[in-house]
Amino acid sequence: NYSNTTVKRRRRPSSGKRGGPGRTKDSSSPSGRSGTIMHSANMPGHRNNQTLRRRRRSCPHAPAVASLLLSSSLLMSVASAFRLVGSGVARRSSLAFARPNVGSRTARPVVGGFGPCRNGAARAPSFLHSSATEVEERAAESTATANEQYDALNKSSGLTGSYDPSLFESEIYSWWEKAGCFDPDAKQSADSARSAGREPYVLPMPPPNVTGRLHMGHAIFVALQDVLARFHRMRGRPVLWTPGTDHAGIATQLQVEKALQSEGKRRGTDVEIANASDEEKEKLVGRTEFLEKVWEYKEEQGGAITSQLRSLGASADWTRERFTMDPALSVGVTEAFNRLHEKGLIYRGTYMVNWSPGLMTAVSDLEVEYTDEEGKLYFFKYLVANDDGSPSEEFLPVATTRPETIFGDTAVCVNPNDERYTHLIGKRALVPMSDNGESGSMRSIPIIADEYVDMEFGTGALKITPGHDPNDYDIGKRFDLDILNVMNKDATMNAACGSRYEGLDRFDARTKLWGDMEEAGLVIKVEPHTQRVPRSQR
Repeated sequence: NYSNTTVKRRRRPSSGKRGGPGRTKDSSSPSGRSGTIMHSANMPGHRNNQTLRRRRRSCPHAPAVASLLLSSSLLMSVASAFRLVGSGVARRSSLAFARPNVGSRTARPVVGGFGPCRNGAARAPSFLHSSATEVEERAAESTATANEQYDALNKSSGLTGSYDPSLFESEIYSWWEKAGCFDPDAKQSADSARSAGREPYVLPMPPPNVTGRLHMGHAIFVALQDVLARFHRMRGRPVLWTPGTDHAGIATQLQVEKALQSEGKRRGTDVEIANASDEEKEKLVGRTEFLEKVWEYKEEQGGAITSQLRSLGASADWTRERFTMDPALSVGVTEAFNRLHEKGLIYRGTYMVNWSPGLMTAVSDLEVEYTDEEGKLYFFKYLVANDDGSPSEEFLPVATTRPETIFGDTAVCVNPNDERYTHLIGKRALVPMSDNGESGSMRSIPIIADEYVDMEFGTGALKITPGHDPNDYDIGKRFDLDILNVMNKDATMNAACGSRYEGLDRFDARTKLWGDMEEAGLVIKVEPHTQRVPRSQR
């Protein structure tokens, strides 16, 4: 409608002179005469009326052409204006749905330079025939004015700025909780629901760490479970979504120990505290005191995750929130394990775990990071035993990155296709230094064959330590080998290593054992070696 609202047809002046003054009438007059094209009063260019009148006689299509040119100019100007400030206009105009009365008139904001005419039609801006720079400047000024008008209207209607859910979503959720919207028994009991053919729908929340913070995994399970809970509520079923938090033992323990270190203290065992001096005892924290500090930390940091779950809109029944260390839940866990054991579904046995000597606890595979580090590859002799158990002149060359684990070896494995060692398969080998450095008999272990062994790596002969290597553990299970643990929980060597090495730190034991093997003539060589070392994230 741009041409209809910005271009008017007028009759020639009544004087009959071209371009002379006189009253004009609308083209819709009964005379039916088509008038010349003139611009609207608010538009520049009306001085060219004489030229347009003159051209009309020579070009019968002049009115249509001029109208088309005018419409194109208008569209280009509007496009330029919206290209500059279109995002601002769109942002504010999307909120401007309130039209309060201002005096006796209804406020009508101006957008992009188009204001209302008296008859309600859009009025063309006054810069259609200006330069490009002027068009952009006036478009920006006009848009700024429109934005101010929209903001004023929105503010008077209680709308301030852009959409901010934090201003009212928390109030809505709080009202939901207080009104018992998430309580499955709010409207009907379980018995009445069953009698009506609507079985209760119950789903437990996978408990997030009580001291944790919201991450993408939480957002995913909350969204999925919330959809299910709300869907079944809408079907009329009583729905119980049970929320809870996990004790996060390792993560919480780590944070508490860091706090103790900042105070110059550390956690100590009961034996360590009993043997410590009075000065050392002041720096040690026993089990009971440490547990008290863990509970204090839980109370201080435990509310953040549940608050964040509420902010997601989780429609869980928070009146039934539970913590995995609650006494009632602990009894339930014990009962569940007993029932599973009675049914033969679980058993207790020896298994490989990632043990953290610092935290004194097992660590999940997901919490272990492997790094490439420069180490050493130790080559030594595994003497082959005679039939009477005495050492022979023949030996198997074996390489390892951890000599201290030799005391846990229960077999030596070679590849069955390796011609160098096929004649030794089925015989027995003697564990170095297993006689505790004395002239007593050494422990013997079998020489076995498995294609797992890489003939090109090292010497092609592999010591099998099921208690201290996951790959060796798998081989040990296949061959039903004994599993020996040669270390204490604090990573010191235990009694299985003999009195000479018992109590030594694993790295100290490595140095001492290798020196003793050199004296016994069992060392071949030591080479630099890059190895993947597992380290706890904690």
